[in-house]
Amino acid sequence: MKKVKEFIKYDEPVITIRDLYKSFGDLHILRGVNLDLYQGENLVVLGRSGTGKSVLIKIIVGLLQADSGLVEVLGHSLKDIPVKDLQALRLKVGFSFQSSALYDSMTVRENLEFPLVRVNRHLTRKEINTAVTTVLEAVDLLQSIDQMPSELSGGQRKRIGIARTLILQPQIMLYDEPTAGLDPITCIEINKLINEVQDRFKTSSIIITHDLACAKSVGDRIVMLLDGTFERQGNFNDIFDTDDPRVKPFRDYNFIE
Repeated sequence: MKKVKEFIKYDEPVITIRDLYKSFGDLHILRGVNLDLYQGENLVVLGRSGTGKSVLIKIIVGLLQADSGLVEVLGHSLKDIPVKDLQALRLKVGFSFQSSALYDSMTVRENLEFPLVRVNRHLTRKEINTAVTTVLEAVDLLQSIDQMPSELSGGQRKRIGIARTLILQPQIMLYDEPTAGLDPITCIEINKLINEVQDRFKTSSIIITHDLACAKSVGDRIVMLLDGTFERQGNFNDIFDTDDPRVKPFRDYNFIE
């Protein structure tokens, strides 16, 4: 578990968001969001289900368009970005889906090779094998290289999903509810893996969650989405040192000391 520490301002933001709004019809989800993700940090975005956490990261990778506001990723504004440039930028941003999104008809090896070969068609078989082995060792599942996704546990599928994201060597990792649906012991293992990925691959990460144990374990900094904006930020204790009725019950229900 990460030590509770004071807010550290890293040198350079890799994601900058200013005055971001997003609605779906009359449903106003994001209402003036401001956020920076700094180089090398794990940033947790915390909030109840349905508050717009997943909408935010889909905007960051260009799967959704903001209604208004500034979104810059690695120095590139997403407003009116050409499709070719957006595709190139996405290769630098790894998206770990809540469902893991593995191809059921492919082995673990084939699931990892697919994005790698699609992007880097010039790679030799030796280079492909080395890349696959490296990321599987990083998630401690090299022994599962020839298994099918159906033969894996939920936690193993999460790990393989993270490995498939890492194989393209992204600068930024986005985790969407990484511990959702997992038992407590497997949650601890996934939290540990997120920290190991940060240390080994020097990634900057946004972790979307409503799991307070995950937030406390992996977050260098935590921001809480309340009523469509980030009204609280800091370390875990900073966030929950309040009697705010929108915040206190969230801890009381979700977190066990």
